[in-house]
Amino acid sequence: MLHNIPELVKKRMNYLEKIDAEDRVDGTPRMERLRQIPPETGKFLSILAAGAPNGEFLEIGTSGGYSTLWIALACIERGIKIKTFEILEEKIKLAKETFRESEMANYIELVEGDTRDFLKEEKNISFCFLDAEKEVYDDCYNLIIPNMVKGGLLVADNAINHYETLKPMINKVLSDERVDAMIVPIGKGELLCRKI
Repeated sequence: MLHNIPELVKKRMNYLEKIDAEDRVDGTPRMERLRQIPPETGKFLSILAAGAPNGEFLEIGTSGGYSTLWIALACIERGIKIKTFEILEEKIKLAKETFRESEMANYIELVEGDTRDFLKEEKNISFCFLDAEKEVYDDCYNLIIPNMVKGGLLVADNAINHYETLKPMINKVLSDERVDAMIVPIGKGELLCRKI
């Protein structure tokens, strides 16, 4: 999977990495910053997703589609799609371009709007990556976990670099008896939860 990433996917990943790096340096982004995950987190997500139980794959916070591409690599291997949610118009436009340019649209369904309006309808969730505005994390967690399959994985980004903001939610998750959870010190810190 990681040894045979399609060339068009690599090309698009490199393009998005370049935009993200420029946004971080000059501080005057051409659009709201991508704030995407680093490549090592992408690889981590790919490996986790490839080993997740059968069920639905979700991503909350598409941004430019970078993390979606990493997860979609597992979807190729499994012959399934990931459903990704984004609320910001500029990012939706960029994500659509990403999925078209990388020729990954067959493995990705982009849903436009506030994820919380759709999550009650999502059942049999086996993998979910949460990387959105931090104030929605708790709401999303509460909607996802009851609809997650046994052994399903939820990964929430920014558990270390936004720890103070996310601390109440993280503490709640770490003591939630419905999941086994820990913080993985990769990238910006990943809160990894496995449904019991």
